[in-house]
Amino acid sequence: MSAHLQHETVLLEEAVAALNIRPDGIYVDATFGRGGHSRRILAALGEAGRLWAFDKDPAAIAAGQAWIDSRFGLIHSGFVHLAARLGERGVQRVDGVLMDLGVSSPQLDDAERGFSFRFDAPLDMRMDTTQGQSAADWLALADEADIRGVIKDYGEERYAKSIASAIVAQRALAPITTTRRLAELVAAVVPTREPGQNPATRTFQAIRIYLNRELEELSLALPQAMQMLAPGGRLAVISFHSLEDRIVKRALREASSPPEMPRRLPVRAVDIPEPKIRLIGRAIRPGHAETEANPRARSATMRVAERREDVA
Repeated sequence: MSAHLQHETVLLEEAVAALNIRPDGIYVDATFGRGGHSRRILAALGEAGRLWAFDKDPAAIAAGQAWIDSRFGLIHSGFVHLAARLGERGVQRVDGVLMDLGVSSPQLDDAERGFSFRFDAPLDMRMDTTQGQSAADWLALADEADIRGVIKDYGEERYAKSIASAIVAQRALAPITTTRRLAELVAAVVPTREPGQNPATRTFQAIRIYLNRELEELSLALPQAMQMLAPGGRLAVISFHSLEDRIVKRALREASSPPEMPRRLPVRAVDIPEPKIRLIGRAIRPGHAETEANPRARSATMRVAERREDVA
């Protein structure tokens, strides 16, 4: 991998420490990327340990296939299929799951992937380039109302209406097929932006999240991960923006709270089922040294939960 496609793993030490790894345990890196977390997990495992790594990106799978380690298994799949893919391999319980959400540095830095407005490249944005609709194809066909809704809901962009209108007007003149054209037309209609942020940041983020179903798949994967944890097993999730973190925070809070009982039903506190999950500490964020060395780590937040050993 060339130097410009290197990936700086965020919260590397903190994430692996949060898993509280047992040498003979079974662990899952649900977002392999370029293997930064996986490499450190394997270093903590003994000969009887096992690590399963997931990724939907063919480039990440190609990088992982070069690894030679009998304790390591690589699965070309998104983590939305976590339980099914592990079940196919006879795995019903695991001792830890790590999710490092969002887009990786190699995906951003490879111009041909079309994730970044920093390059003039084909407008793709698919994490799995073997299937699905590219950003260019979606922008060519989507209704203006749908484009506006995606940019507003997934990008939290207050100028979504103006951007959607400009996209529809410009595509009538010529197809929007490159990252530069999309970035330029967004910049032309966004009057202000936070200092240091490109006007197209929120629009690119929104389209990427929507096309890859990132939030929907996260919502489906979190319950699977928690259900598969063995007693004492841990789930650690690193998110990079508020929409992701909101989903993670809500899912962990609900799983760690007693079930709601019907109102006015006479139930003794001792009879209320104990939650199977408990939260571990507070949210963890990168320190100053890490954010100085890797600015992309600035928005990272990690939350950790554990399957309780005293609840069946």
